Amino acid sequence: MVEMPTIGKRVKMLVAGPAGSTSHEGVVLPGAAQDHITVKLVNGYNVSYPIDMVESIEEISDAVNKIVETKSVEQNQELPKVTIIHTGGTIASKVDYATGAVIARFEPEELLSSVPEILEIANIDAVKLGNMWSDDIRPQHWNKMIEACQSAFNSGSVGVVITHGTDTLHISAAALSFAFAGEGGRPAGRIVFTGSQRSSDRASSDATENLLSAVYWAANGPEVTGERDAAVTVMHAGSGDGVCAVSPGVSVRKMHSTRRNAFQMVNGERIGEIKISRNELSHSASPRPQSRGITEPTVYDTNIRIAQFMAGPHLHSDLLEAAVNANYSAILIHGTGLGHLPIEDPNGDAPENVKLARFIESATIPIIVGNQCINGPVDLNVYSKGRHQQEIGVLGHGSTSSPEALLAKIHWALSNNKDLSILTENLCGENKSSLKS
Repeated sequence: MVEMPTIGKRVKMLVAGPAGSTSHEGVVLPGAAQDHITVKLVNGYNVSYPIDMVESIEEISDAVNKIVETKSVEQNQELPKVTIIHTGGTIASKVDYATGAVIARFEPEELLSSVPEILEIANIDAVKLGNMWSDDIRPQHWNKMIEACQSAFNSGSVGVVITHGTDTLHISAAALSFAFAGEGGRPAGRIVFTGSQRSSDRASSDATENLLSAVYWAANGPEVTGERDAAVTVMHAGSGDGVCAVSPGVSVRKMHSTRRNAFQMVNGERIGEIKISRNELSHSASPRPQSRGITEPTVYDTNIRIAQFMAGPHLHSDLLEAAVNANYSAILIHGTGLGHLPIEDPNGDAPENVKLARFIESATIPIIVGNQCINGPVDLNVYSKGRHQQEIGVLGHGSTSSPEALLAKIHWALSNNKDLSILTENLCGENKSSLKS
């Protein structure tokens, strides 16, 4: 039996199988199972075999896992100026061959060198805010993105592209939508969020088309109106290549953990599509409302904290009480169905429901209900329970926002001293009057 090679080495191995011997070349990763050898192939996929099936292994070299220094490139100053604001995520990641894990590590310049076609679309300026996984992003990072966008517009960029991890990309897109358009205005240029579901060294990566399309929309998309388009996401429209969807930052949600078309609309329609062919990119867009005036963006108060809970069999008053005692600013409960909470005891055998209702009625911070169903409105007028919730002070009736957009909106409203009745108003495309009762 051959010896197990060192992790990170590039090897050529010969594997015995029912149909004869098969040759593979790639980089050794940690074994997928005990006494297995796992190799990442050149095409990005992994193969794994029991070590006793391996006839021979030849070590070729160490894995190439260093950041390659990129030389400055000459750009066409006649093209529209677009700023790429780099935050991290899978679109800017490679495989760490020591562990087999995908890690965020690319510099902005590496994005340009890996997708040189970008330079045919726009005159690119690159700004690095960090190399973060999106699940580590907090409101203070929204503020940094807001500042970077405004700085880019002030320096002459017609649009910005924010490269962002996909897990919370839609939350950041909603946050920037309210920051730039919540007061009734619009940003000075196009703000585009993009990322990738699969790292750039995988054969099935969506990184290249997403980035190309995002830069194209930032450079050539329709003028921003402030209604639905203050910040948009550009991601794969389907499982295949060739089309990317342009979606409102306030109305899109990541609906799948791995699919390339993970981002889907909530209570609305896409803004447009970008088609990618061998020779060109082109776009289509829905009819546009009249543009609002350009305004300075607002920012988020990072001292504000919002507690979130799920309505259901395990929602109890002591959870809400803990949030109040910990000085949270508001509570968002993801309600069932039309936005309902477990607050009634018709059979006399659920006293915890009554206790929850009493606590909500006496609460000293705002309690807002959203929609677990994702699509459809929060409508507290249909059933008596909903009307009871309104009577005891629960807010949120009439909202059609996604849970994430509602979260960002609550934070924005509290940051800017807005009465929370604003939650059911339509500020920049997050609420659809056609869905309300």
